[in-house]
Amino acid sequence: MEFIADFHIHSKYSRATSREMDIQHIAEWAKLKGIKLMGTGDFTHHLWLEELRRNLEDAANGLYKYHDVYFVLSSEISSIYSKKGRTYRIHNVILAPSFKTVDKINEVLSRHGNLASDGRPILGMDAEDLARIVFDIDENCIFIPGHIWTPWFSLFGSMSGFDKIEDCFGKQTDKIFALETGLSSDPAMNWRLSALDKFSLVSNSDSHSASKIGREANVFDCELDYQTIREVLKTKDKKRFLYTIEFFPEEGKYHFDGHRLCGVRYSPKETREHQNKCPKCGRSLTVGVMNRVEQLADRPEGFVPPEAIPYKNMIPFEEIVAEAKGLGKATQGVEKEYYACLAKFGTEFEILLKAPKEALLKNLPARIAEGVLRVRAGKVSIKAGYDGEYGIISIFGDEGKQDKNEQQLSLF
Repeated sequence: MEFIADFHIHSKYSRATSREMDIQHIAEWAKLKGIKLMGTGDFTHHLWLEELRRNLEDAANGLYKYHDVYFVLSSEISSIYSKKGRTYRIHNVILAPSFKTVDKINEVLSRHGNLASDGRPILGMDAEDLARIVFDIDENCIFIPGHIWTPWFSLFGSMSGFDKIEDCFGKQTDKIFALETGLSSDPAMNWRLSALDKFSLVSNSDSHSASKIGREANVFDCELDYQTIREVLKTKDKKRFLYTIEFFPEEGKYHFDGHRLCGVRYSPKETREHQNKCPKCGRSLTVGVMNRVEQLADRPEGFVPPEAIPYKNMIPFEEIVAEAKGLGKATQGVEKEYYACLAKFGTEFEILLKAPKEALLKNLPARIAEGVLRVRAGKVSIKAGYDGEYGIISIFGDEGKQDKNEQQLSLF
C-alpha cells in the first residue's frame, strides 16, 4: 500500500514545543494531512513514554496505532562531546521496534545524562558510542543522523560536525543506512557527494507543533510493517521508496550564510568575497548549508545518481492559502478556507500532490488553485534563509501581494 510517513517530530515535553503535541492532536493532524505513519518522538522522556504506553495499541508488526494512524517509536538524541581537541554537536534520530527495546535504551542512556530534562536529551556521549549502544541492544533499530547539514547540531554542520561520516561513527558506520536531509537541503544537494550514494535520504518535519507535521515526509509503497520499512530503507528500494516531500531548501533557516544580528545574508560566493567575515561587526559568519555542501562536494550541481530516490518540493497548503488570500497565516480567514478546501478533497496531500488540475480549478477558489499549480511547477521566488532566519517565499510575486507586508513562514 502507498502511504506517507513522518518519522521525526517532538512531543510537548521538548523545549519550545506546543502543548498540543500529544497523541490525540498529532493523530488528528496526521489524518488532515494524509499521513499514515508518524514517529512518536521523545521516547527517552519518562512522562511521554507513559502516555505512549497508555494511548497506543500494539499493531503486532513493530508499529503501534491510535485510531487510524500508525506510529513508530522514535526519539532524537543530542550528543555534545569533545574529540581530538574539538567539540562536536551531533543530533541523531533513533527508531525502535518495541517498547522492550526502548526500555533497554533508556536504561543505558540514563547512566550518561538526565533523560527527564528535555524530550530531546543532551548527552555528553560520542555519537559513535551512542550508535554502538543502540545496535548492541537491538540490531533492528534504525539509526538516522538528523538534519545532517544544520550548522550547529549535525553530522556535517559547518560549526559543529565532521567532513566524513566515518570520522563521526567509526566502526558503526556500516550499520547506518539512512540520513535525514533537513529543511535547508534537498536530495539534489546531497547527490553532489558520492560518499552519500549508498544511503537512503529521508525527509521529516522535525515538527514542534501539530499543524507543521508532514512539512517534509517520505512516500512508500510497501507493507505497513517495521521490518519491511527497515528493509526498504536499508536496500534503498526505489520500487517501494517512491519519493520524499521536501521544502524548497531556500526556505530553511540555514540555507545561506550570514549574520542575523547584523542583517547580513550572503551566498557562498559573497561569503568568500568577504573572507567569511561580517562587514558590519567583523565577526565570523554562520556558514550555511549551501556553502557547506559546496565545500564537501565532489560532483557538479545538477548531478543525479542512477539509484537516486526522487523528490518533490512543496509548500504547506496553509501557506498557499494565506498568500492567495493576502492574509496572515494564523488568521481565522485562512483557517476557515483551509478546512473548507480539505472538506472537498479529504487531505492536504491530496490537494498538494495528487488532485488533477481540472479538479483543483473546479473545486478550489481560482487563486488558491493557481497557487497549488505554481508550487507543483516550482514557480516560486524565495529569499533564502540564513543564520536562524527562515527564508521568505512568494508564489505570486509582486502581482500577488495583497498585503503591503511580505509574510514570512512561521514553521515551528
